[in-house]
Amino acid sequence: MSSLLFATMTPRLRMMGVQKSFGATRALKEVTLEVAPGEVHALIGENGAGKSTLMKILSGAHTPDAGRIELDGQLFHSTNPWHARRSGIAMIYQELNLAPHLSVEENILLGEEPARLGWLNRSRRRALAHEALAKLQHDNIPLTAPVGRCTTAEKQIVEIARALVGQSRIIIMDEPTSSLSELDTKNLFGVISRLRERGVSIIYISHFLEECQVICDRYTVLRDGESVGTGPMAEANLHQIIRLMVGREINEIYPRTPHTSGKPVFELKAVAGETKPRSVDLTLHEGEILGIAGLIGAGRTETLRACFGLDRLAGGSVFVGARERTHCSPTQRLAEGIGLLSESRKEEGLMLNRTLADNLTLTRHGPLAKFGWISSRRQNRVTLDWMQRLDVRARSPAQPMCELSGGNQQKIALGRLLHHDAKVLLLDEPTRGIDVGSKAQIYKLIGQLAQQGKAIIFVSSYLPELLGVCDTIGVMCRGDLSEVRPAAAWTEHSIISAAIGHRASQNSN
Repeated sequence: MSSLLFATMTPRLRMMGVQKSFGATRALKEVTLEVAPGEVHALIGENGAGKSTLMKILSGAHTPDAGRIELDGQLFHSTNPWHARRSGIAMIYQELNLAPHLSVEENILLGEEPARLGWLNRSRRRALAHEALAKLQHDNIPLTAPVGRCTTAEKQIVEIARALVGQSRIIIMDEPTSSLSELDTKNLFGVISRLRERGVSIIYISHFLEECQVICDRYTVLRDGESVGTGPMAEANLHQIIRLMVGREINEIYPRTPHTSGKPVFELKAVAGETKPRSVDLTLHEGEILGIAGLIGAGRTETLRACFGLDRLAGGSVFVGARERTHCSPTQRLAEGIGLLSESRKEEGLMLNRTLADNLTLTRHGPLAKFGWISSRRQNRVTLDWMQRLDVRARSPAQPMCELSGGNQQKIALGRLLHHDAKVLLLDEPTRGIDVGSKAQIYKLIGQLAQQGKAIIFVSSYLPELLGVCDTIGVMCRGDLSEVRPAAAWTEHSIISAAIGHRASQNSN
């Protein structure tokens, strides 16, 4: 739909002069946003720019301090998320907002349960849940399975499916593809196109700017809580948008630091888990960045968890250096210099009720101790150093983790491995929820770590970063890992072909 047509339409949503403060921190300063019926509108900005806060105001989770909101020309004031949902506003949260003890089916229809004469219509509920998953090409996810047992990627699908139920006028998608494969992202884009045809407005928040260019009609950029730019996506220059976001030029999205591979430091031979992986062979060398691609459920995360000792190994061998170290606990792996960054920072890895300093230094207190006691002064100094190096947006090392944006939480999770001085880093979706400026910093840091001789396994659903950052890449399909080959030998097409089992197509360009 043309930008001229959007300009002549009555806005579905108009937010004017919206302000919000949390204590002394001004999160939003006179923000303006307009979205037309049937428009896919990109809301872009760095971590901490105010995107999630603005959307939480729209969805009823926060109350604005000032400003005016109109929905289809009528003054709108959401008192709570339930009221916003009843008004036709659905939100997919970046931090998945699911009830882990309830089933997939129950989560999808939570708050929207079909009933008649006060009785729950279970067969109708099941049909609606199945239909929502089918739209996303994932009706294979068991409806009766507790959500707590699903992978992070499957939970992301369930969260999206929940937003597709009901008669929404506006759907807010906050990083909806952060854990999805390339194929699942394409399926989601198909769903978005069908919603657009029905007149549903989509507010699309993503750090994947290439995605925004593909699916969005217009964009608005926030920086430091203010609206700093808006316009038609078709006329947008990617570098101009990045400059608006960060307030500076970023010359290289995938900076390369020269490094060379050395001796083997971590080796898997026919490694198998109780369900996945089925068989994985790989050799990781000093100074190597080895990428692993694959679809949801292929076994990437399960492989890292089994190697780190979080899940039980059913077969195969693990070698650390020249020694066989197959059956070890996470504590033993940490002692061996192996660190894991989980794809689910909220459920694994971070203590959200504790401070940044406690989270970052959790696994290595030695340098902070004096006469057996942890020195808070040393702990704060170390934390401040990592906050500066990773550009963490926070008030101080004493701030609770739960108050940080998702991207800044991810940086602290990565900072913990760096503080621990791990020699082998198992990184599962390390840039999930991180903005483009911070991603460039993380990529540069990973290159510097490889230059220092550290060995890195990099699991990602985002193919451009695997091709741009990694030295070698392997692709997982149904629990098996393909032959690991130089990154230059792969293309996005050949990776996807291998991921769906078309191994004969791997060499196609």
